[in-house]
Amino acid sequence: MSHLVRFADGTGTVRVGLLADDQLRPLAVASMSDLLRRPLAEIRELAEAAGEPVPASGARLLPPLDGRMEVWAAGVTYLRSEEARREESADEDVYARVYRAERPELFFKSAAWRVVTDDEPIAVRTDSANNVPEPELGLLLTRTGEIAGYVVVDDVSSRSIEGENPLYLPQAKIYTGSCAVSARVRPAWEVPDPLSLALRMRILRDGHEVFAGESSTAQLNREPAGLVEYLWRDNDFPDGAVLSTGTSVVPGLDQGLQPGDVVEIEIGEVGSLRSPVVPGADEVRRALAARPSTSDH
Repeated sequence: MSHLVRFADGTGTVRVGLLADDQLRPLAVASMSDLLRRPLAEIRELAEAAGEPVPASGARLLPPLDGRMEVWAAGVTYLRSEEARREESADEDVYARVYRAERPELFFKSAAWRVVTDDEPIAVRTDSANNVPEPELGLLLTRTGEIAGYVVVDDVSSRSIEGENPLYLPQAKIYTGSCAVSARVRPAWEVPDPLSLALRMRILRDGHEVFAGESSTAQLNREPAGLVEYLWRDNDFPDGAVLSTGTSVVPGLDQGLQPGDVVEIEIGEVGSLRSPVVPGADEVRRALAARPSTSDH
């Protein structure tokens, strides 16, 4: 299994490479956004022509986003998600209508610089009584909307804020520490069927499992290509984007996150994502500030 990664080498220089069999081989590109400005066929050629290995032990894996990349997300794409949103909402019918509608729910999630990755903290809002992780398959997209790879995404959300009023969705979904993306990107050409992937999540508290759930992308109610087509309508992503495709594993209303928890997500053939949970944004800000600085953030 190989993965595209964005990493800082032993000198602190940020590069893009191919990680396989514990070997890290740099690609001849300046950044992840530079890679995603190219067509998929060229991206594959660059990966197959990756350079000589560099020491993987001294490398630090970073989120696979930089430049002007953005994270967007789709909602109510699984039946379980539709049911959960109706459970929490004072206006249940709006979610049922979206689940059945031709047009999907799509919303902005994060700018590249605010995304956290493996072992970096995610945050629960300090003004929210119920916050949950939402494990999702993410699509890494080129500037023209081709699927270049797949990532694990945690669309951390406030159920209580969105449940109070659907118009509060941006506050429930968009804040510092609400978007985690796996550092490793599984190349699209190595995943023959993205709609047959096992998805698992568990929440650990004081080392004990307090929630576990699993599902499959086979239950997705929307074709990934269809979600991308709607996202690209009258919109521009000059450096590419990540589109998260929605969740089907939702903790119950009495199983929200608490500071100190650890969230572990695994998607078969793609990878995993592990995130400690902190209260509010301060620890997330410190983690973001501690990263190597680059012109592409």
